Amino acid sequence: MKDKNIQPIRGMSDVLPGQTYLWEYLEDTVRAWLQSYGYLNIRTPILEKTDLFVRSIGETTDIVEKEMYTFTDRLNGESLTLRPEGTASCVRAVLQHNLLYSGPQRLYYTGPMFRHERPQQGRFRQFHQVGVEALGYPGPDIDAEHIIMCERLWNKLGLTGIKLRMNTLGSVDCRARYRERLKKYLTPFGNKLGDSVRNRVERNPLRVLDSKDPALQPIIDGAPRLLDDIDEASRKHFEELQATLRRAGIAFEINPRLVRGLDYYNLTVFEWMSDKLGAQNTVCAGGRYDSLVEQLGGKPAPACGYAMGIERLLALLQEGAAVAQPADVYLVHQGEAADKFALQVAEKLRDSGIRVIVHCGGGSFKSQMKRADSSGARFAVIIGDDEAQAQQASLKPLRESGEQIRTGITEIVDMLRKHHV
Repeated sequence: MKDKNIQPIRGMSDVLPGQTYLWEYLEDTVRAWLQSYGYLNIRTPILEKTDLFVRSIGETTDIVEKEMYTFTDRLNGESLTLRPEGTASCVRAVLQHNLLYSGPQRLYYTGPMFRHERPQQGRFRQFHQVGVEALGYPGPDIDAEHIIMCERLWNKLGLTGIKLRMNTLGSVDCRARYRERLKKYLTPFGNKLGDSVRNRVERNPLRVLDSKDPALQPIIDGAPRLLDDIDEASRKHFEELQATLRRAGIAFEINPRLVRGLDYYNLTVFEWMSDKLGAQNTVCAGGRYDSLVEQLGGKPAPACGYAMGIERLLALLQEGAAVAQPADVYLVHQGEAADKFALQVAEKLRDSGIRVIVHCGGGSFKSQMKRADSSGARFAVIIGDDEAQAQQASLKPLRESGEQIRTGITEIVDMLRKHHV
């Protein structure tokens, strides 16, 4: 009896050739967009020491308590974790390589992240993010830049229905005081909260405000608001951010219950939400994390950043996306001289930026033309021994009307250029 085929891990998916064209389009667009704002690429390991995430994300967060893929390295006994998010790794790399000594840093990264969650639409165990981090910038101007540049990306991608929500958590001291006020407010509700929420009240009460449970909404609505007693410096920072966004024409909603799930946030927090993604509707989220650099062993330095989910952006891009083809030209050839000349012709076409599939495996002209048609290429370039002897080829349109024309290779390049190939 044969063994069953090995299946991929649940929540970790293959991306097949028919899908990757959209990934590549998004990645290329994002890269050009980030470079237009002066952000530089940084690449960090997928695997880090577990303590990095415990210290940065927070020991009582769901990510650290329930979702991280953590294991003991059997060679040296170290606890290692597949990165669940990118900010901590980015800050660790900045500190290790003393990047802040040369001045503030605008950085970005892309790649897979890992969380052991229940897979569902828009939520995976291996997912991909674009992360943007600005370290060494204390004012609300960098917060505004991050939000304004997101708006530019949505417009560049042609995405609609994405709305911005913001809040301020105030300073680290404000947040600590509010944590105790909120805990005092929630504790008397006791059994109405359920076991999991009661545990959250005790260890991380701000996370209760993030709950989507309808039964808890009346309790959450009655909770004290952090916005009501933040310090003057925090209020000024938030007001200046709002003023800058209004001048830039960015619409936003203030949501006093928005807290984000990671312990390192302070001051500005924000989320971009889509109305087309169902329950997992956060496309992009972030804010300031001014204490994290010091928390990870560096000298105090302000910082701000955000991340967006690639899979969720791709879900929004799927609507009306044209299927990309792997090549512009399928090169058909038959005969000893033709076979040799075909490779030269293919390289000449590629020198001109034309994408070419050269037929391999032999076969009649008829069978090769069937392959050319099914390839999706717009044109076939056809070479027999007669064409090879004359240093020519025939150009045949496959997706539009037009005559088959035999001519020189330079002329074929010119004709393809006229067809915007």
